[in-house]
Amino acid sequence: MIKKEKLRKILSGFDRIAVAFSGGVDSTFLLKTSKELIGDGVLAITAVNDFVPAREVEEMKTFCEKEGIRHICVSIDVASVKDITKNPVNRCYLCKREIMGQILRAAEKEGVETIFDGSNIDDMGDYRPGVKALEELGIRSPLKEAGLTKKDIRELSKELGLKTWNKPSYSCLATRIPYGEEITKEKLAMIDKAEVLLGELGFSQLRVRCHGKIARIEVLPEDIKVLAEDTIRNKVCSGLKDLGFDYVTIDMAGYRTGSMNEVL
Repeated sequence: MIKKEKLRKILSGFDRIAVAFSGGVDSTFLLKTSKELIGDGVLAITAVNDFVPAREVEEMKTFCEKEGIRHICVSIDVASVKDITKNPVNRCYLCKREIMGQILRAAEKEGVETIFDGSNIDDMGDYRPGVKALEELGIRSPLKEAGLTKKDIRELSKELGLKTWNKPSYSCLATRIPYGEEITKEKLAMIDKAEVLLGELGFSQLRVRCHGKIARIEVLPEDIKVLAEDTIRNKVCSGLKDLGFDYVTIDMAGYRTGSMNEVL
């Protein structure tokens, strides 16, 4: 694959780099490939905050230990930044700038000047204000520079034997809350626990959107009939109400990325 060789050529031009590691399909593939080409000159940096479930952080730590990659976790209290918790339409820009800025400073303390993130060519679509923050901070996106799509990355990840090759797409918990509605730690915890519950019932690609006390569940279109079956429906309804939701609904359009951007 020409794109794969282009990526390898880009990465081979560096002796020391840091990867903003989120544990998703893209950053995991980038980190693994960087390790193969750069070796011990690779540093993984993870931003630990309320927008990212703790289980994801543990998975990242385990991966880095297994691969022999030095891993730093930077604790960031994003939910205390007033401009972000107000949840304006440019929240992603504000959040990304705060998180990547701190990752950049952590890397500088380690003497690393070049920071990579896992953005790919598909991230050029939809409403992506966070991309602007990356550009302003000088963060490079090698996967995007090489022209790799999400499909390409999944295929190459499978070739490398990475368990993340078929990992469901994930985005931070704040994307489950409508713009203009305040983001709180309590809401984030409710959303996280609700998605864990649905995951334990066998749903993989899903979102639980939080509209005040209303939960709007998105699952793949083919899974809607499964979710609506009496046994599953009752478990989900009672479980989410126990978490604090007053009403539990199913989005008939099914799962899709960026559904909160449809009103912009």
